[in-house]
Amino acid sequence: MRNPAFIVFEGGEGSGKSTQAKALNIRLRKLGFDVVFTHEPGGTMLGNKLRRWVKWGRDVTLPTELFLFLASRSQLVTKVIRPALARGYIVICDRFAASTIAYQGYGRGVDLSLLESLNDFVTDSLVPDLTV
Repeated sequence: MRNPAFIVFEGGEGSGKSTQAKALNIRLRKLGFDVVFTHEPGGTMLGNKLRRWVKWGRDVTLPTELFLFLASRSQLVTKVIRPALARGYIVICDRFAASTIAYQGYGRGVDLSLLESLNDFVTDSLVPDLTV
């Protein structure tokens, strides 16, 4: 078993993060690494449904938006990320908790300490090994 790693790509829309995350996924697989590639919001059946709701929903309040993102993250960490890390995989994630800090915190004015506490709760304090 190789050493697991949790790598997150963060950035604004159109910054190239998804392109770079996908490129790293392909490169690591070609080198023989076991890799799980995922994204936020989404990455699980529930997360994908929540993603569509938030992206296309009308009249979604700020608290509703926040808790849908957090619910998606909780499922992703519990069902995908932690199990993959336990198997020794490298996990590449397109967006994670820093996006919530940026968009809902700085962008929409939600208290940063509240966001940090909620993120710690839903991720069981999981922190990426590397954020790009």
